[in-house]
Amino acid sequence: MASMKCRCGEILCNATNEGTDSNDIQLYFYNDHEWDEIIGMGVMDTFNLPSPTDVWRCPKCERMYIFENGNNAPIKTYALET
Repeated sequence: MASMKCRCGEILCNATNEGTDSNDIQLYFYNDHEWDEIIGMGVMDTFNLPSPTDVWRCPKCERMYIFENGNNAPIKTYALET
């Protein structure tokens, strides 16, 4: 479990919300090239999948934080234009 404070002040935490099986903060993404390589492997065994990009989305301001494998701090931050 990890947590951080969004620039808007919201506390983000990747712990599973009580009473649910998922959280709405942490998302995982593959780009098209990565996904094509995964499909080309032929076997969809989760142990063989490469690590996805870790993205956290703030439920309050919808700002997105992009993490690189092994980094505890985001490498990029995206905010909606107003």
